[in-house]
Amino acid sequence: MQPVISIRNLNHYFGRDQLRKQVLFDVNLEIHVGEIVIMTGPSGSGKTTLLTLMGGLRSPQSGSLKVLGQELCGASAAELTLTRRHNGYIFQSHNLHHSLTALQNVKMGLELHFHLSLREMEARSAEMLEHVGLGNRINYFPDDLSGGQKQRVAIARALVSHPKIVLADEPTAALDKKSGRDVVTLMQTLAREQGCTILLVTHDNRILDIADRIVQMEDGKLTNDSVLNVAA
Repeated sequence: MQPVISIRNLNHYFGRDQLRKQVLFDVNLEIHVGEIVIMTGPSGSGKTTLLTLMGGLRSPQSGSLKVLGQELCGASAAELTLTRRHNGYIFQSHNLHHSLTALQNVKMGLELHFHLSLREMEARSAEMLEHVGLGNRINYFPDDLSGGQKQRVAIARALVSHPKIVLADEPTAALDKKSGRDVVTLMQTLAREQGCTILLVTHDNRILDIADRIVQMEDGKLTNDSVLNVAA
């Protein structure tokens, strides 16, 4: 079966001319349908950069990076936008819009799906908030929610479009032990139900047991790839 994400000899740089600095070095990685992969490594090792490249938020510069069979190296802005429609994103700081309700924040996850009517988007958003245990908070603003509840809204926003891939960058960093565990367990359960693939970047050793595989980055290089078989 073709991998969901296939990376071959990927290199990436920031800056130009004398300020040019290489941040990823000859990265090779495959992620398959339904896998939950955790990426660990010290700060500044290139984890978030690699995640943004996989998500079509940046264009890869050298090597090959295929997502759902689409080559992103050299892809146009329009092609990157199409790739992003298949992804759900969960960020460390939840990135909710404080002027929007929980329902409106989740609905943003559907705004690239032009075939849905406003009523359909609102119904799907409300249903997803129900799934994450916030059915009674749909009209609350982020400032009226706890840290764990905000991250649940972020999960709902990421999963409401039924993406094929979920990319999560330090989703438990700002949460206490129980809230962090609740968030990743919820993410794992909903992703399994929807049949999507998860790549999760984290420093949180408390959640490593949800992974099928752990990959480690250091100094811009992939240094280890371990199959755990503990998530079943």
